[in-house]
Amino acid sequence: LGSLAPPAAPPPPPGFPSGHPQGSGLSCLGMRHSPLPVNPPALLSRWHISVMDASGHCVCTVILPDDTFPLQRIELLESSAHNLTLRVQREMEKLQEYGQRLAWYEAKLQNASRRLQLLEVGDLTPTELDFQELRKEIGEMESFVGHLRSSLNGSDTTVEVLQNMSVTVSALESYDKNHVVAVRRELTRLRQRLAECQKDKPLLGRQPPTGTCDHQGIWRIGKPTVVQLNWRGASYKAGAWGKESALRAWRRERYWVAPLNLDGRRLDSVRLYGSYQDLLLARNPTDQLITGFGQGAGPALYNGSFYYNCYNARDLCRLDLESGAVDRKAVPNATFNNRFSYAGTSWQGLDLAADESGLWVLYATEHSEGDIVIGRLGPGSLALEKTWQTSQYKPAATNAFMVCGVLYATRAVSTSHEEIFYAYDTRTGRESHLSLPLDKVTDVVRSLSYNPTDHKLYMFSDGYLLRYDVLFRP
Repeated sequence: LGSLAPPAAPPPPPGFPSGHPQGSGLSCLGMRHSPLPVNPPALLSRWHISVMDASGHCVCTVILPDDTFPLQRIELLESSAHNLTLRVQREMEKLQEYGQRLAWYEAKLQNASRRLQLLEVGDLTPTELDFQELRKEIGEMESFVGHLRSSLNGSDTTVEVLQNMSVTVSALESYDKNHVVAVRRELTRLRQRLAECQKDKPLLGRQPPTGTCDHQGIWRIGKPTVVQLNWRGASYKAGAWGKESALRAWRRERYWVAPLNLDGRRLDSVRLYGSYQDLLLARNPTDQLITGFGQGAGPALYNGSFYYNCYNARDLCRLDLESGAVDRKAVPNATFNNRFSYAGTSWQGLDLAADESGLWVLYATEHSEGDIVIGRLGPGSLALEKTWQTSQYKPAATNAFMVCGVLYATRAVSTSHEEIFYAYDTRTGRESHLSLPLDKVTDVVRSLSYNPTDHKLYMFSDGYLLRYDVLFRP
């Protein structure tokens, strides 16, 4: 994908309305110019095409109108508004001055009225000086009234300026037939979409086949898809869900949902669905009771068996869904009963994780001082085949999952965003720090697991079932 520099516009195709202005095009690499007829009142969203060609390049066409926005009239309007503000301020100062002078003349007028009344009743002997003083005061008041009248007449000019500004604004509003502001906003959104196209399209077509590790690790996480609320309701905040991690061709897909009890600890049962459509439609569910109960939101459905943390123990339990038999085995030195659980999520001492290479258990020990220990289970066994010690403190992470033998840990950034910030590769023993954003719809992530059969993350978030596409770097 190339830059957003506008190339020269191509000639109009047959049928392009001649009365409509053509504009320049915004393009990306591999773009084939194909202008669209433009309806001037329409928004930019109707003026572009965005597709991906056979080679994986983003192809985008945008037609922008050539009408020049009346910048001079806008500047004149801004200048008029500024001058009007100064004029109003001067008028306000004059009004304050006139108010004070009016009060003073009012007092003098009342005094003159009293003196005239005394002259009329004969209580005061008139003199030439008294009449001269009255004439002087009356003359001053006449002069002030004349000045005040001229000032009030001058306010008509202010009203006229306001009327002219109103007419100008109305004219500009009607002139903006191409919705310039809306076009600019739409253009900004289009630039963002083109940037995403530039990042995503070349790699989207080169994702590895499911069940393989022919890639260089996680590149980014897609936007969340809210599947539904868990079947027990909004009061059941904690739990887990996902798709069976079974890579054998003969096994049909199954989805499972396992809300914890209201205490956020005890696992009573797991509900199974024969397909994703059955899950969406709540059709043909099968409920499997957990013998002896489990605890925490770290279970996994792997190759026909349901794995979980046995209740009130450091033991792993395995429930065979065909026979109903339950096996259990202790994880050596693992802490349990809410000791070193994830941040914001209680009772997750043992966290099961499946990936392309098998089944794993993530936990902490007193010896590790709360840092995550990665244990790989033997094929068909509950015994640990090998363990790896990381330096990541488990209570500092909100959750973790495995992909192709690499541990990825998450932490909260805000109430709406998580971040994949830490990775440990069991193949090399190397640790790394990342910053891969992960959107969420509620505050607390109760469980997070990866499925190698569809390259998706499954999240149980305050009772809601979410899933994400995982994109890898070739």
